[in-house]
Amino acid sequence: MAVLAVIAVAVGLVLAERLYRVFEVQLSGLILRVVTTSGVFVAGERETVYFGLSGDTPLGLRMTPECSSAFMLLPLLLVTAVMLYFRPRNAKRLFTSLAISAIVVILVNQMRVLAIVGLVNVMGIDEGYYWGHTLLGSMVSVLGGAVALVLFVWLSTRKPRAERGTA
Repeated sequence: MAVLAVIAVAVGLVLAERLYRVFEVQLSGLILRVVTTSGVFVAGERETVYFGLSGDTPLGLRMTPECSSAFMLLPLLLVTAVMLYFRPRNAKRLFTSLAISAIVVILVNQMRVLAIVGLVNVMGIDEGYYWGHTLLGSMVSVLGGAVALVLFVWLSTRKPRAERGTA
């Protein structure tokens, strides 16, 4: 039953991917409002967060499907489903590992947005966007996704505390 639930979440994430992007852009707007005073506006229906509104060069970042963390979550969900199938006894540990790793993936994508905003503010729109989105943003996504996957595997496969003490 748990395997089907995880697969259903994965399918739901794919089918509701646009709504998930709206959630991500809303989260970006919330974070940007905390870390910047230059004005932020979120256009959820366009999956876009605008920043730098009080300056000379405001910019909007649109959360496209390839920029979303939704598809970075899918491997975690599918690996969880497979591991649940083979080791249903470990369900609690697998769900905990999935939750922690999913939060890491979501936060990594938010760090990517913050990197873009920071570099645009420092380097200007053209260079800042290029370096923030194309280079640094891609590195943050790849490394963050790898960290989340390694963290998931480590958390989900380590022995319980009681067994570690006797080994």
